[in-house]
Amino acid sequence: MTALITGAGGGLGRAIAMAMADRGAVVVATDIDLDRARETARLVEEAGGRAHAVAVDVTDPASAAAAVQAAVAAAGPLTALVNNAAIYATIRRAPFDEITVDEWDRVMAVNLRGPWVMAVAARDALQDGGRIVNISSATVYSGSAQWAHYVASKAGVIGLTRVLAREFGPRGITVNAVAPGFTLTEASYGLIEDADSYGVARSALHRSAQPEDIVGAVLYLAGPDSGYITGQTLVVDGGRQFI
Repeated sequence: MTALITGAGGGLGRAIAMAMADRGAVVVATDIDLDRARETARLVEEAGGRAHAVAVDVTDPASAAAAVQAAVAAAGPLTALVNNAAIYATIRRAPFDEITVDEWDRVMAVNLRGPWVMAVAARDALQDGGRIVNISSATVYSGSAQWAHYVASKAGVIGLTRVLAREFGPRGITVNAVAPGFTLTEASYGLIEDADSYGVARSALHRSAQPEDIVGAVLYLAGPDSGYITGQTLVVDGGRQFI
């Protein structure tokens, strides 16, 4: 199994890369910051896995195509594509009518255009029967005041997932989304002051989510046991809301 993961330079992306390598996948860790991607690859290899680091700007079709070509050259045809790259921690929260057009477009370019660009780039490199897993967000279902650009972008990921499931389906390629709730990553700590306790009281499990709590859903949807599941979104938020 060869898995290309975007935004693998840290946080959830790094956790997914480590977990997939632990399951035997050859990991292609991609990030706009090549040094961070290399650090993830190094950590995978130190843990006994196999990994390659590739730079990619998911908003740029040429960069995405080059990254996929580099991945195939290094590791062979892709079995799985995990679209995790997103703008999150650097988003300025503001009322919907105070968000600038530039801010809106910047978030949409990475969070929504990015998964589409990567799917186009990986289309021919993905093996028949392969997997695409897109990372959305549980905030799509609850809404989050002063975060219209982020929530809208992640809602768009769910719509894109459903369309891609239809179009990749004849090749036996499944396309699904994982919608994590608030998860304690370095980005989250930079975004919310009371991150450790944020949303805990509203969850059924009464604890915060770690990146490792999310990876199981990604592994399942990227693995062999989910071959008849496609176009779906799996919410992983500790029971903060039931869909």
